[in-house]
Amino acid sequence: MSPIDRRLIVSVNWPLLILALAIFAVGVLNLYSASGFRMGEEVSLQSFFNKQIIWGGCGLFAMLLVVLVDYKHLGNVAWPLFFVTILLLILVLLTGRTVSGARRWIEIGSFNFQPSELAKFAVLILGAKLLAKRSEKLGWIELFAVVGLGLVPALLVVVEPDLGTGLNILLLLCGLILYRGISGPVFKSLLVAVPVLLPCGWFVLKPYQKQRILTLLDPEKDPLGTGYHIIQSRIAIGSGQMWGKGFLEGTQSQLRYLPEKHTDFALAVFAEEWGFVGCIALLVLFCFFLLQIYSTARTSKDRFGSFLAAGVFFYFFWQILINMGMVLGIMPVVGIPLPFISYGGSATIVNFCLVGIVVNVSMRRFVFKKS
Repeated sequence: MSPIDRRLIVSVNWPLLILALAIFAVGVLNLYSASGFRMGEEVSLQSFFNKQIIWGGCGLFAMLLVVLVDYKHLGNVAWPLFFVTILLLILVLLTGRTVSGARRWIEIGSFNFQPSELAKFAVLILGAKLLAKRSEKLGWIELFAVVGLGLVPALLVVVEPDLGTGLNILLLLCGLILYRGISGPVFKSLLVAVPVLLPCGWFVLKPYQKQRILTLLDPEKDPLGTGYHIIQSRIAIGSGQMWGKGFLEGTQSQLRYLPEKHTDFALAVFAEEWGFVGCIALLVLFCFFLLQIYSTARTSKDRFGSFLAAGVFFYFFWQILINMGMVLGIMPVVGIPLPFISYGGSATIVNFCLVGIVVNVSMRRFVFKKS
């Protein structure tokens, strides 16, 4: 083994890898429970956790490929990947599989691929490429150019409809913009304009999206309809109390009171079975996970690598924050999964690829002079 190869391996962010695998293992265990339902004294299990293990294996393989290729080459494929993603988002609107009134998936054999997950990846790489070119703070022209590019895939995703993922794409891009910094006059103008224009967004929301916001304010108004998800989630979390009911012993999940328990509300299943202490332990894992990503962004020796790692940080940060807020009933239900915990093939592969990008940046950070 050459000295360079040895140095690459030594420079790998091993704590980040271990934390990602640990959180994924918790997610698989939680899905095993979420896939079950009581039949008398028996527990019948469905196949969500089996498929998640397969997706996890695919994700690890994809992560390995991302790690092996120098991340500088990602900048070369940023534009082609972005245009391919746009084409796939258009294709899913024309021929995609419809589930519960949403057209979000392209069927590939027995599996379903969700192009909106790829959109996050594409926007991250292109955003990092564009914003890393110069060091001065953003002015109006560059700001509008970057935001405009992000709006294209975000709007295509919202049309599916998938408001949560579209919002996540824009939040990721906003995080990158803040990481780069915006000029004083632009910041002051936005500080005034955003609070004024934000309420106008109410008029572009669909009726069911407006209802979700109203339900957040008073879920008891429609306890068997739009408020059902939040109410059952709160009951599940509250019934876990301090130490939880134990593995496979959660009544809300096992008796099928809790909806979407393997995807959006997987955290409620975990909270019911492992209680407040278990949730704090999971939150600590996520905090250390984010801290490792942030540390890589700050110690990267080139701007592109730093922006890539920062984008991954904001991607995971917003998903964790919104999903937890949604499950607790302090944010609207917008369909954003909890990374590595919620079921989802496309999301799992993208999550591991993003971890691979951060590992890639960390292991090659000694190659560059600090810029």
